[in-house]
Amino acid sequence: MSKIPPYNQAKGMLTLKEKVGQFFMPAAFINDSEDEIQKIENLIKNCGIGSVCFFHSRASAATNYEGKKEVIYNAKSLDKLRELIARYQAASKYPLLIAIDAEWGLAMRVEQTPQYPYALTLGAIKDNPELIEAVGEHIGVDCKKAGIHWNLCPSVDINNNPDNPVIGYRSFGDEPEEVYQRAKAFINGMNKSGVLNSIKHFPGHGDTSVDSHLGLPRIDKSKEELLKNELFPFKQLIQHKVDSVMVGHLAVPAISHSQTKSSTISIPIVNDLIRKEFKHSGVIITDALNMHSVSKLYDTYGQLEWEAFEAGNDVLCFAEHTAEGIDLILKNATKKEIENSFERVWSLKEKGFKNSAKNIAYDYQDLMNTLAAKTLTMVKGKPEDIEKLHQSEFQFIQVGKKERTIFGESIKRDQKNKKNTIVAIFPPEMKPTNHFGLFGDDIKKVNDLIASTNCIVYLFGNPYTLRLFNWEKATAIVVVYQDFDMFQENAVAHFYGRIRAEGHLPVTL
Repeated sequence: MSKIPPYNQAKGMLTLKEKVGQFFMPAAFINDSEDEIQKIENLIKNCGIGSVCFFHSRASAATNYEGKKEVIYNAKSLDKLRELIARYQAASKYPLLIAIDAEWGLAMRVEQTPQYPYALTLGAIKDNPELIEAVGEHIGVDCKKAGIHWNLCPSVDINNNPDNPVIGYRSFGDEPEEVYQRAKAFINGMNKSGVLNSIKHFPGHGDTSVDSHLGLPRIDKSKEELLKNELFPFKQLIQHKVDSVMVGHLAVPAISHSQTKSSTISIPIVNDLIRKEFKHSGVIITDALNMHSVSKLYDTYGQLEWEAFEAGNDVLCFAEHTAEGIDLILKNATKKEIENSFERVWSLKEKGFKNSAKNIAYDYQDLMNTLAAKTLTMVKGKPEDIEKLHQSEFQFIQVGKKERTIFGESIKRDQKNKKNTIVAIFPPEMKPTNHFGLFGDDIKKVNDLIASTNCIVYLFGNPYTLRLFNWEKATAIVVVYQDFDMFQENAVAHFYGRIRAEGHLPVTL
């Protein structure tokens, strides 16, 4: 079936079991074996699932990081993705809703596709929601052209814990109002493209130091505190009418009344807070149910899926025990509960299939250059501090990357004036684990230079990296956020005084 029938027709066409199958969204891997691909095809045929969520490969899945499996690079992943979407759609009795995580573009999962700046970089943009909207629209169009209907983003978590191992750079910042405004602009852009959205990770995963892929984080704040911070952007965006809300795996005792229960399986959080108090009438989707914070708690196959549905979730993302989950929902749920969720899910599918891919006026390179210029942030110092230095002799030091960089090659001089120093920091990682991938010797070297020379630092990465250094003692600090070529080129232009830093720091150091 190439077209999706309208809900009023579908509600009489599908059996109750087929309706429950629509709630299940197993994972599909772009770079997978033929045997595993056929297993997904059989799951689609036998269980009548409603959607699939694509990931790059089993080795790259977050819950496999501890296995340290090699992630195979495939330059033709986009072709493979399209091929698999066609195969899976052909195997399905009713059209599948195709989902993916593309927070910073398809490049998050697919090689050789456009990559856009991280949310934290977009958080540095001042008073220009149209620019963030353009990013959301670009990403949405890329998704639609690939055959994807549902982009499971943006993250609207408040980035108020510098040691957060899983959110951090995926958040727009640490101010609730600014996170809300930037997320709204991003969603407006996605809406223009026709791709569906999902705000996550309810009720807010930013103030945690545990990775929910591996363990269960807990936030010990009162509901009043949560409403002012973590919950604020969610509540505002729900009033703005979002397509779906994704619930994260974290314990929030003030709302769930449990010290150990994940939000995903909490009736007070999903049904009572999201559905009733915040009045969200659309789909509620779980975060991936394979994540160890919840998956390791259940010995009975299907029990997690049932409890997630019982809590009020409509779509069960990365469900690992689909057949058993369907049986338990049919056994335990009322017909009314099933029909209500089916209506929400099918209505979302109708919307997802309604719009075809669009062409937009923006050019990718032009957009990226504008983003590079508008996000560049001078955290400390004045333009004249840099002007004095580039007109004199200085030494150039680069840490984090051994290979040549555009920035380094453009400003490096064969000079040995050890009183003046330009330091370019390229952190290998955006996450704070293991000092963002920087070696202790490099950290010490930079701190020694800050202490002993007239030192200007350009940081091409997460601004929280500055916490590793005595940055306040430097002459000037400029945060570039990304190491993309155009961002480096803009940093060079800034160093030589051709442009000014227009961004602002989206987090507090």
